[in-house]
Amino acid sequence: MTDTIRHTETAPLPKSAAASIADPAPLGLAAFALTTFVLSTVNAGWLPDTLTPVVFGLALAYGGIGQFAAGIWEFAKGNTFGATAFCSYGAFWVSYWWLTAHNVAELPAADAHKAIGMYLLAWGIFTAYMSVAASRVSGAVLVVFVLLTLTFLVLAWGEFATSTGITKTGGYIGLLTALAALYASFAGVTAFTFKRQVAPVGARE
Repeated sequence: MTDTIRHTETAPLPKSAAASIADPAPLGLAAFALTTFVLSTVNAGWLPDTLTPVVFGLALAYGGIGQFAAGIWEFAKGNTFGATAFCSYGAFWVSYWWLTAHNVAELPAADAHKAIGMYLLAWGIFTAYMSVAASRVSGAVLVVFVLLTLTFLVLAWGEFATSTGITKTGGYIGLLTALAALYASFAGVTAFTFKRQVAPVGARE
């Protein structure tokens, strides 16, 4: 009994098996950061809207599949927070890819902004409650979630108000979110390769 982790929903997982899995968090954070950065350059107006399709492949392969895979590995390691976060945002990027590449053109032009605004608002609400849990992970992760909450809410506001200025503001907050996530990923990778915490993350006790 001492060599297993008990799960009520699944068969017992040997601790040795879970311990042998590398930390998937740096992968999940990097996948999220890079995809968010590229999309935010469009939202912020650095790239014109006509170049939005450049995000599609990244959203599906890295932000979507790569991040979702990181979430599954977090499940195997017994990390409920990491599993919920990475699987959810991996699914977000797949849904974004499908919505933007396939469905947006089918929405009534006069009301499309309302649907997209509600989509972003729902993700903002989810991210806000995840921010509460993130406060017990580390300062670096908390910053990512707080900035991401603001990103979703401001982008939703921009859609509801049909305001390019507000959307650009959301894009700039998204860029900060991406940089914060990239830093957290960097901290995780370097902690492993240097065998010590090179980049401080404000770890919680």
